[in-house]
Amino acid sequence: MKIAGVECLVSRTGYTGEDGFELYVSPDQAPYIWEEILKAGGDDIAPIGLGARDTLRFEAKLPLYGQELDKDITPLEAGLGYFVQLQGDEFIGKEALVKQKEAKPARVLVEFEMLGKGIPRSHYEVEKDGANIGWVTTGAHSPTLNKAIGLALIKREYNQPGAEIDIMIRNKAVKARIGKGIFYSKKTKSK
Repeated sequence: MKIAGVECLVSRTGYTGEDGFELYVSPDQAPYIWEEILKAGGDDIAPIGLGARDTLRFEAKLPLYGQELDKDITPLEAGLGYFVQLQGDEFIGKEALVKQKEAKPARVLVEFEMLGKGIPRSHYEVEKDGANIGWVTTGAHSPTLNKAIGLALIKREYNQPGAEIDIMIRNKAVKARIGKGIFYSKKTKSK
């Protein structure tokens, strides 16, 4: 597809959690395309940064590599086991994942909402009754939900929706509640 006369690859992965598009162009054409899009949008659009992108993907509870998944957090721990086919072809790590699934992951990713004042940030410790039970993978104030929410990787035995936990914010325990279904859910009509 051509945009402003420049050949572009346009995709719609939805990785931000919103209806949008990604444009792939040669690096030397990117500034030109950027300026042309801003001109065409006039007062109806404005540039935003990665913080806004991260908030959009987070409000929709979309995982980000390096936060909800990484070399030390498996898809099973992150609640994404449905993306992993353990029956069928061999792949690197399959044996470890099969064992983890049989034994049930020792850690799980949970949703939480802050009860006390404070914004949970990545890598803040999570405690229960003074004992460390995990850490925040992503947390922020959700503009859409108008409250502070987060995701945390915690020990499985503490995963009880409705249970209170403490998020350690600047060495102070701030109350939060484990939830389920507290994140933004886009309401769409079936066709």
